[in-house]
Amino acid sequence: MSPFSYPSSPRPLVALLAALLLAVQVQATALTTLLAANERSCYYADVDGAGEKVGFYFAVQSGGNFEIDYVVMDPDDKVLLEGVAEKQGDYIFTANKVGEYSFCFENEAYTNDKLLDFDIMVESEPRRTLSAQQQPLKEHTSALEESTYKISGLLSSVTRTQKYFHTRHHRNFSTVLSTQSRIFWFTVLECVIIIAMSLLQVWILKTFFSRSGR
Repeated sequence: MSPFSYPSSPRPLVALLAALLLAVQVQATALTTLLAANERSCYYADVDGAGEKVGFYFAVQSGGNFEIDYVVMDPDDKVLLEGVAEKQGDYIFTANKVGEYSFCFENEAYTNDKLLDFDIMVESEPRRTLSAQQQPLKEHTSALEESTYKISGLLSSVTRTQKYFHTRHHRNFSTVLSTQSRIFWFTVLECVIIIAMSLLQVWILKTFFSRSGR
C-alpha cells in the first residue's frame, strides 16, 4: 500500500467549480471623467434580458459646489431617474426592457468644470439546472453558493466604503486648496493695505510739517 493517500472522490473540487459557475455575473464600468462647463455627456449600457439589475453610482470629486444634473433613461427614452444639483447618488433598479440604457450628466447650468467618478453595473443571476449526476453535489454547491454571495456582498460593502472615503478625500482636498487660496489673497490684500496706510501716514506727516514750517 502506498504511503501517500489520495482523495477518494473529486466531489469537493467539482462542487467548488459548480459554485463558481453559479456565481453572480456582473458587468461593470468604472470611469472618471472631466465635464466642462456648459457641457452634456452621456454613457450607455446594454441590457440583454428583462429583469436584470442595473446599478448606477456617481460622485462629484471637484468643481464648484460639487453639484451636477443627471438623467437615466430606458431604451424608449423614458426617464427612470433624474436629479438637479446633486453631489452624489447610488441607485439600483430593475431593467424591465431589453436594449440600451442611457446615463447622462449635464453641466449646462454651471460655469465650473466638474470631475466625476461613476459606475454603471449590469447584473444578472443565471441559474443552472443540476443534472441527475450532479444531484449529490447539491448540498455542497448550496453551501458554497451561499458563501460566495456573502463574500460578494462584503466586497460590495468594502467597495462602497472605499468610494465614500475617496470622494471625501477629493472634496476635503478641494476645500483645503480653496482655503489656501483665500488665505493667500487675503494676506496680499492685507500687505497692500498696510503699505498704502504707511505711505499715507508719511504723506500726511510730510504735509503737516511743511505747513508748520510755513
